[in-house]
Amino acid sequence: MIVSLGGMIATSMMVRAVDPNNTLLKYGALTLFNSTVAFTLTPLMLLGGPLLLRAAAVTGGVVGSLCLVAANSPSDTFLTWAGPLSMGLGAVCISSLGAAFLPSMAAASILHQISLYGGLVLFSGFVLFDTSRVVESAKHAPDGKFDPVGASVSIYMDVINIFIRVAQIMAMSGGNRRK
Repeated sequence: MIVSLGGMIATSMMVRAVDPNNTLLKYGALTLFNSTVAFTLTPLMLLGGPLLLRAAAVTGGVVGSLCLVAANSPSDTFLTWAGPLSMGLGAVCISSLGAAFLPSMAAASILHQISLYGGLVLFSGFVLFDTSRVVESAKHAPDGKFDPVGASVSIYMDVINIFIRVAQIMAMSGGNRRK
C-alpha cells in the first residue's frame, strides 16, 4: 500500500513536472502514472466485472454532470472551497485511519461510513473545485504555457476516488447480484 501510494504521488509529480512541449516524455510520464494507478486498483477486480461496469457508468454520470456545472459556473464560484475541502479531506483521512486502529466494532463501522459517504461527497466537491481551477488556469495562462495534461491529474484522481467509493457502496448494497 505504501509503495503504490508513493508510486502514484511520484508519477503524478513527474507528469506535472515535464514540459508540455515535450509531448513524448509528457505522455510517457502519463502512461507510467496510469499504469501505477491501474496496479493500485487491481484488487477491485474481485468485486466482479458487472458491478465495476455499473460503478463506472454511475461515476461517469456524476463526474460528467459536476464538470458541466463547474465549467459553466461563474469563474470563482467553486474556487473559494479550498479551505473547507481541505478540512473535509483531513476528516476523511482521520476517519479512515481511525477505522483501522480502533478496536470497537461500532466505532470502526461508524468511521468507515464517514470515510465512505463523506469521501463521496468530498471528492464530488473536489471535482467542482478542480474543474473550476483548470478552467481558470486555461483562461489566464499565457499562449503556449498551459499544461492540460498536468492540470487534469487532480481531476483524474478525484474521479478514481469517486469510482472506488461508488463500487464499495454498490458491493455493500448487494450490487454484484445479477438482476
